[in-house]
Amino acid sequence: MKINGNEIRPGMVLEHQKKLWRVAKISHTQPGKGGAYTQAEMKCITDGTKLNERFRSAESVERAVLEQRPMQYLYDSGDSLAFMDNTTFEQVEINYDLMGDQKVWLQENMDVSVEFHQGSPIGVELPATVDMEVVEADAVVKGQTASSSYKPAKLENGETVLVPPYVESGIKITVNTADGTFSGRA
Repeated sequence: MKINGNEIRPGMVLEHQKKLWRVAKISHTQPGKGGAYTQAEMKCITDGTKLNERFRSAESVERAVLEQRPMQYLYDSGDSLAFMDNTTFEQVEINYDLMGDQKVWLQENMDVSVEFHQGSPIGVELPATVDMEVVEADAVVKGQTASSSYKPAKLENGETVLVPPYVESGIKITVNTADGTFSGRA
């Protein structure tokens, strides 16, 4: 599917230079002389290389057609992750590299959306938030203001998140999976 250069958004998958690229960042620039363009920072899905490319507004770019399937995370098999299709019950193993930094938020039996391109998986989309239990939290320091003071807390998956002073160990909190930040109490 062809799109104009000014319609590129972060998260899109583009077919460029005979490879699949996921757009990480974009910036629109309209210089005083010449036409407007979009500067896109992209990462290759197959080999992980990065590319900065300029696309003019009138230039057309091929957007990859992806099929999204609802799947359920089953287990970690050492070098890959196993997922099961919710409709056909077919199991698919996906390499760690396709998950990136978000694999720490996976929980058993979690429902996710797996992106397929021409029958092969190219990415996993997690839910926006996940509920985790705080295992260890620092004590509140007396005299700190509640407005801007955050303390580190260790979660059940081993990750450390900054939380407000009222959060103690044993409490379940909601964490944003995109950037790993505290969202609220569960």
